[in-house]
Amino acid sequence: MVSQRCKMVVKEELKKLGLHYIIVDMGIVDIMENITTGQLCQIKTALLKSGLELMEDKKAVLIEKIKNAIIEMVHYMDELPKTNFSDYLSEKLNYDYTYLANLFSEVQGTTIEKFIILHKIERIKELIIYGELNLTEIAWNMHYSSVAHLSNQFKKITGLTPSHFKTLKKKRRIAIEDI
Repeated sequence: MVSQRCKMVVKEELKKLGLHYIIVDMGIVDIMENITTGQLCQIKTALLKSGLELMEDKKAVLIEKIKNAIIEMVHYMDELPKTNFSDYLSEKLNYDYTYLANLFSEVQGTTIEKFIILHKIERIKELIIYGELNLTEIAWNMHYSSVAHLSNQFKKITGLTPSHFKTLKKKRRIAIEDI
């Protein structure tokens, strides 16, 4: 679950099935009752209709937690953490970063670092479109060493300079779920 809307959908589906939850949070649902195989099937079906998926595999759940932590960090925090992303993820998920990085690469076919960069670029696009900050402020907020570093990475990913992106009439961003 990436958003409040996802949590609301899950809560509503559980309510429809007469199930009571203790907690519904990013990637975690704790239900009061012991659920039957039939109820589990109903939950899976209801969630699929809403575009969500029930994950039971512990590795898949951990991958989702990694993704959610990155998305939360890049898109929803007012300020990125002062620590390294590796330290942030290790502390947040209580796993050694090497294990997280190896698992993520194995399952996703890309590195955590590339995943973070893609999300940072999407956040930068958003900030450019809003126009409230200049590139220097964006570079500072997104923890780039300089505007040149931000610009180089932006161009490498999008094929455009941030300035050229700003002038485009059709400012196309990628949905967070599609990154």
